[in-house]
Amino acid sequence: MEYHRITNIVDPYFKQLHQLMGEVFPPEEVLEFNLWKEPLEDPNIRVFVAVENNKVVGATEYRYYKDFNIAMTDFTIIGQAGLGIGPFLANKRLADLKALAAENGEELYGMFAEVYDPYQVDDYGFGGVKPMDPYVRREVLAHLGYKRLDFPYVHPSWNNDGEPVTGLDLCFLPTNDNLKELPTSLIVKFLKRYYTVLSNKPISWYVMVQNLEKNKQVQLLPI
Repeated sequence: MEYHRITNIVDPYFKQLHQLMGEVFPPEEVLEFNLWKEPLEDPNIRVFVAVENNKVVGATEYRYYKDFNIAMTDFTIIGQAGLGIGPFLANKRLADLKALAAENGEELYGMFAEVYDPYQVDDYGFGGVKPMDPYVRREVLAHLGYKRLDFPYVHPSWNNDGEPVTGLDLCFLPTNDNLKELPTSLIVKFLKRYYTVLSNKPISWYVMVQNLEKNKQVQLLPI
């Protein structure tokens, strides 16, 4: 299996990737094809696909923030079961992030990720691929060491229409197993940076940030 980075929309594998995203994610979570041009050309956004026999069978997008020494996994897609795509992507991604942190003179502090709460959201089919089922994904993240951040999370729609996306948890994978809390300042700085690209965020997102700023720490809880 090949771990291939996509850096422009004319890459022949990008068409396959975009189609795969449309099959497994709800519409409000998928940027239009042409709107991917700038993100793919951004050196700080890393989009990789797992390729088997010239077919995109999985993908992951993530980024590393040098000034925070943390990463964010935007998405992980497993296109079909039984190929070991999940472990392949997770291992390749972590190795890449550790190398980026080392270049920055740091040891990676940790990585954020979002995951659907199946007890709140149960009407997404995710392409009928069982490894993409929220119940399965939460178990996988738990086994990888992710923790759930203890606050009600609001995700602005990637349609930039000002609509909130709920039913998600924001999670964090600490590289230090003893870490039980995260500084609220780090979470707020990260969220403001991450969603800079969306000019039309819902009011509930701003309320979430304001509520976070009232506390110094946020607990890391089991998923």
